[in-house]
Amino acid sequence: MRSLDWVILIATLLLIILYGWYKSKTSKNLEGYFLSDRSMPWYIILLSIMGTQASAVTFLAAPGQAYTDGMRFVQYYFGLPLAAIVICVSFVPAFSKLRVFTAYEYLENRFDGKTRVFASVLFLLQRGLSTGISIFAPSLILSVLFEWNIYITNLLIGGVLIVYTLSGGAKAVAYTQQLQFFIITGALVLTGYLIIQKMPEGIGLTQALEVGGRLGKFNVITSGFNDGKFNWGDRYNILSGIIGGFFLALSYFGTDQSQVGRYLTAKNIRQSRMGLLMNGIVKVPMQFGILLLGVLVFAFYQFHQVPAFFNEYELSRLENSRHAETLQQLQQRLEAVNAQKSVLLSDYAQNASDDKLNALKPLQDSIHIIRSEVKSLIKDNGGSDNDTNYIFLRFVVDYMPQGLVGLIIAIIFLASWGSIAAAINSLASSTVIDIHKKCRKNMSDREDYNHSRLYTLAWSLFCVGVAMFVSSWSSSLIEVVNILGSLFYGTILGVFLVAFYAKKVGGNAVFIAAVVTELVIILLFVLNEYGKISLGFLWLNMIGALMVYVLSVMIQVLFFNQKKQLVS
Repeated sequence: MRSLDWVILIATLLLIILYGWYKSKTSKNLEGYFLSDRSMPWYIILLSIMGTQASAVTFLAAPGQAYTDGMRFVQYYFGLPLAAIVICVSFVPAFSKLRVFTAYEYLENRFDGKTRVFASVLFLLQRGLSTGISIFAPSLILSVLFEWNIYITNLLIGGVLIVYTLSGGAKAVAYTQQLQFFIITGALVLTGYLIIQKMPEGIGLTQALEVGGRLGKFNVITSGFNDGKFNWGDRYNILSGIIGGFFLALSYFGTDQSQVGRYLTAKNIRQSRMGLLMNGIVKVPMQFGILLLGVLVFAFYQFHQVPAFFNEYELSRLENSRHAETLQQLQQRLEAVNAQKSVLLSDYAQNASDDKLNALKPLQDSIHIIRSEVKSLIKDNGGSDNDTNYIFLRFVVDYMPQGLVGLIIAIIFLASWGSIAAAINSLASSTVIDIHKKCRKNMSDREDYNHSRLYTLAWSLFCVGVAMFVSSWSSSLIEVVNILGSLFYGTILGVFLVAFYAKKVGGNAVFIAAVVTELVIILLFVLNEYGKISLGFLWLNMIGALMVYVLSVMIQVLFFNQKKQLVS
């Protein structure tokens, strides 16, 4: 990066930190540290919810996801608006009536302590792991940009985040996310505009979208059916998005403390509902826009030289390996195809026609084959063969003007800080409220506050440790986070559905059903990973939730109701 990029990057990050400290004045107790004294208006709730979702993973990996797989990932969010309505009707009133600190407090009131602790532990496990991945995302940026060791970078980012998170609690997080949202939105819109401006003469937004669409990137709606049969292994289609996405969103926004904690900070129940409903309306078009940015980057590279691999570090390692000669041959083939494509698209810019776009498809297929061969060499060389996470970053560094590069890097850091701080805040709150205070009940407000900060520090260190572990993973980060959530969300949601809609089921029945279901979900995931079955991860949310509900009712009727009859 150049000097102006560094100035903008540092200035933007300092602005957010100082603003967070300015807004961080709260009561020195649990209500102040975790729930901002329940004082937030709906628009702060909305921006805080969106900021918690939109981690660095979103802005780093989502454009790359669209580049490689098209727009169909947006279907993942189609169940969200309906889920928001259900949460506002059933979840929010229950939490507000009891004035809980965490969602899992409600479960002890409805069932018993062991059910509450089990649900809390599942949340802590999946959210702790997911947050570690979110820390790894900005570390990845620095390591690629400056060729720093990824493990040292994880420690650096983790250290900054610990200071940031400990400084203000939930209130600082909420208000900084408000400012972050406007900076991020403006920067992404500006990036999209500049992509179009850098297209060849005669190519505007319409032509760029037409090129992307003709090459299969506008697959916004996909049925999931192949030859008349539904493909259960297809991750993103209209049915998995609406049904599986509904159950995932219901669990995420209704039972995940990182989200529940955002709307528990509201002034009243009306403000909570407004924030949630507006998020359900805004989230889908926002994610569509981020994916569209990836399609524009894809269209841009049709008119420019496509790298053999977007991760320059792995490409450099390959150039100095025993595969160097083979790589050189593949790069020569790639240059030849790019030259043919350049001539074709130059004609298209002068005189757009369907024939030219149709002729582009086999050239793009050839590029895909060459890049696949390069990926095979990289994998054989002991490297990560997935460069999805590097596509948008590589484009920004190579083609964006001075100043904007620093701003783009800054927004990725801002998204990371906001979402990670909120997640760690929720991990600490669940640990203190659901576990620690059950063992030590008679603590003063000051003791509660101090323990909260200690658990915040402990979870921060844990998440940094996870970031160290995932540094060698090759999967798309945005998929890894969502798959990880799907392993636990269905079970947690099922417990809450029983609590709300199966009033005669007791704690013992739902606890047994939840434990059995979680084991089954993990088994299904393992079988899918080893190719024994074909099942998209979104379906795990529905299977888990319904299985807990059905098993709970059956166990209650078959075992515990009979015991009641025998006693009577």
